[in-house]
Amino acid sequence: MSDLSADGALIAANIETVKQRMAAACARVGRAPESVTLLPVTKTVPAERLRAAYAAGGLRQCGENKVQEAREKAEALADLDLSWSVIGHLQTNKAKYVARFADAFQALDSLKLAEALERRLEVEGRTLDVFIQVNTSGEESKFGLEPSAAPAFAQALAPFERLKVRGLMTLAIFSAEEAAVRACFRRLCAVQAEIREATPGAQVDELSMGMSGDFEWAIEEGATLVRVGQAIFGPRPLPDEHYWPGLGSKREKETP
Repeated sequence: MSDLSADGALIAANIETVKQRMAAACARVGRAPESVTLLPVTKTVPAERLRAAYAAGGLRQCGENKVQEAREKAEALADLDLSWSVIGHLQTNKAKYVARFADAFQALDSLKLAEALERRLEVEGRTLDVFIQVNTSGEESKFGLEPSAAPAFAQALAPFERLKVRGLMTLAIFSAEEAAVRACFRRLCAVQAEIREATPGAQVDELSMGMSGDFEWAIEEGATLVRVGQAIFGPRPLPDEHYWPGLGSKREKETP
């Protein structure tokens, strides 16, 4: 077996291990395992490793923070049946790239960006699943809407025909304190309830929250999608600060 094939098999095994942990978390709170989706976060992982993981049968979705990195990998792996989610902050001048290849965008937090995506999706003749990013930790270093602003923002997205709102996304506080992290997840659930009360029938069923160090807590608090990287692919060559500005050394647990 080649080194890449062995690596692909290891990644596939890691994915199964994470899924088992997800199922155990679901069982602890009486949820069905199929109620939570795993999004492997593939940032910094070379395309050849992803191809090997795909061949081993373990990888079908990829989540990327940096749109340029995601775009390059999507092009290199265009022959594979992979779906791509951009999960990091996006500048409006890069909306054209997301509109061209991404299946989902999980960091929508401004009408200006929504307008840019809508225009580019019209050009591309595509639609895009989107998640509204909410800053539940209150940290200035994080992007996302203030929780109180989310219901009005969700209503303002109604005219955008090519943006398909699927739910909400958050990054919990970067802390090793379980109670503080869980509080962020509970806040996102509360925001979801507020949006549903303000706009009956609003499509905000998905809650994207939880990463490598805290996804089990997130599932226990109601996550329907968890974003896991290091528990699947191992440590990254670049520090987490490169992908999550403001992280620094405040959190001892793993990030996605």
